[in-house]
Amino acid sequence: MLRDIRTQYEFAKLDEKTVNTNPMTQINDWLNEAIETHQPEPTAMVVTTVNADLQPHARVVLLKEISNNGLIFYTNFNSKKGQDIAQNNQISLLFFWQGLERQVRINGTVDKIDEQTATDYFHSRPTDSQLAAWASPQSSVIPSREFLDDRFKTYQTQFENNIPKPPHWGGYIVTPQQIEFWQGRPNRLHDRLIFTKEIDNWKIERLAP
Repeated sequence: MLRDIRTQYEFAKLDEKTVNTNPMTQINDWLNEAIETHQPEPTAMVVTTVNADLQPHARVVLLKEISNNGLIFYTNFNSKKGQDIAQNNQISLLFFWQGLERQVRINGTVDKIDEQTATDYFHSRPTDSQLAAWASPQSSVIPSREFLDDRFKTYQTQFENNIPKPPHWGGYIVTPQQIEFWQGRPNRLHDRLIFTKEIDNWKIERLAP
């Protein structure tokens, strides 16, 4: 039964003495470890937005860049997430690396990145992914799978190998205000360290599990 499923977390620990005082560096360190240890989809993160009716919506998106300025992902601006962001720029991110018994929760604000950066990234994508950005009216109801395949073929013929970035497609950067690092520990006494932005510094506190 579901209630009988148990996992004892014993992989590692997390404490104030060893955590990096810059949480963006700490995220990058954990992300690199997830990549190096071949965790499934290591850059996958749950992106949660809130619409005008205060209804949260969550979905998995791939992180494409991380720096001290924030975390960047790309999407269709007309998608549900894009519509939510246009009304409310509060956002939440969640990384979970099961094999490392770790998660990172991020709360902050989100803004569009500049057009040139988005264009440069768009043209670095595989050709079929570029075409898909044109073919898919993301989050809209469509009549069939054939409708989508036909649109893909239409744009394939139209653009050939010279595909412009769609005006409705681009990137967002998430500026964190709070970042929580969670490391699974035995007996459900997990380590939780939360970083809160204070002007030019980060305050570090421990949370009870």
